[in-house]
Amino acid sequence: MSEQRVSSPLANRIRPSNIEDLIGQPKATAFIKGIFEGLRESAALWGPPGTGKTSIANILRGRARDSFVFLSGVTSGIQEIRQIIQQAKRTEAAPVVFIDEVHRFNKVQQDALLPYVENGTVILIGATTENPSFSIIPPLLSRVRVIVLEPLEPEEIEVILYRAIKTDTWIHSLNKSVSDECIRAISRSAYGDARAALNTLELIMARIDKDQIGLSDLDGLIERPLYHDKAGDAHYDLISAFHKSIRAGDVDASIYWLGRMLEAGEDRLYVIRRMIRIASEDIGNADPNALRMALAAKDAFTTLGSPEGELAIYQVVIYLACAPKSNSTYLTEKKVKRFIETTGMPSVPLALRNAPTRLMKDLGYARGYIYPHDDPGGALRMEYMPEGIPKQILYIPKDAGFEKRIKEILDAREKAKRGWTGSYRGPFDKKSS
Repeated sequence: MSEQRVSSPLANRIRPSNIEDLIGQPKATAFIKGIFEGLRESAALWGPPGTGKTSIANILRGRARDSFVFLSGVTSGIQEIRQIIQQAKRTEAAPVVFIDEVHRFNKVQQDALLPYVENGTVILIGATTENPSFSIIPPLLSRVRVIVLEPLEPEEIEVILYRAIKTDTWIHSLNKSVSDECIRAISRSAYGDARAALNTLELIMARIDKDQIGLSDLDGLIERPLYHDKAGDAHYDLISAFHKSIRAGDVDASIYWLGRMLEAGEDRLYVIRRMIRIASEDIGNADPNALRMALAAKDAFTTLGSPEGELAIYQVVIYLACAPKSNSTYLTEKKVKRFIETTGMPSVPLALRNAPTRLMKDLGYARGYIYPHDDPGGALRMEYMPEGIPKQILYIPKDAGFEKRIKEILDAREKAKRGWTGSYRGPFDKKSS
């Protein structure tokens, strides 16, 4: 094993130094060319690991040389920022200040950069794997251009791997060949992360003691968990896609996004909590059984654990996706909150108050209350809302699933209320209408 390989990983050894060698990311490529042509625009490079952020820094360093400064959001502090600013004030050309993991800079550090990015004293390029909307302070974010770096396509990663095999001195010294099937397998197992693919290539070249490496030799060497930040965008993007797919009734998409989350290590109980929410928000009384099913998934999973309990999650997701949909309960909650904000907190009518003591009875509590079991018609004609507030229909059922039956029940109740005939039998009597 050569000293070169020990001192520097393959991904670092073959990192591009020219813009022409950067694979993928056309938006970033166009931006860098603009910097080379004198564009004084700051930017935030946002993308998952292995999409080229550090390679872009390397290209800029090679071109800018003395006017390039590399900082780490982990190890650099406010004092270094001040020194860079003072040096920049004494030079005619604005230096390129590349901050890796800029999201780790706190508010004070980001504030220190703000006026100098604003007036062009420095060209700031921040690299981050986290959403700039939440990790960069708004005043600084408004002064930089956000460039999204997408995960690389497998075909693009293949180009990078073939380049490594062709140009790396250490790989050449091994006199080994890797089949095209191996390269394709490595590319697809990387999930858009070029660094991970190069690390895998280096691993198999070092571990497999054969002159010709085939696909069967990769068993156990290319398994890699899906990229998933449980507190970041991958977490929220996946659960959003999952929720929206169930809401739309697309069962295949629903179980696909479920599988993506489970395979990436998402908290199973978090997924189930969202399923419980979906059962009320998007299905509601169109299928009251949906909520029971979602709660049953929680019981099944907590009883069995992983992986056996995950089958129950799949079962209930299929049920939720196929169930009739209604957001009437969700809309009702919002309407009630707005109505209360508008009308305030008027007193509970005396007739609806309980009267367990003589004093409360003397004050009129419970006076005028009509017991529905004794007088259904009289109870229907009572007013149950506070006195003086406008009449408001807060719940409007839809013609979906069981909610269609609820609508019939409410219509029958309203009809009976307008003109009592003595034939109203109760809200769940099918003959009531």
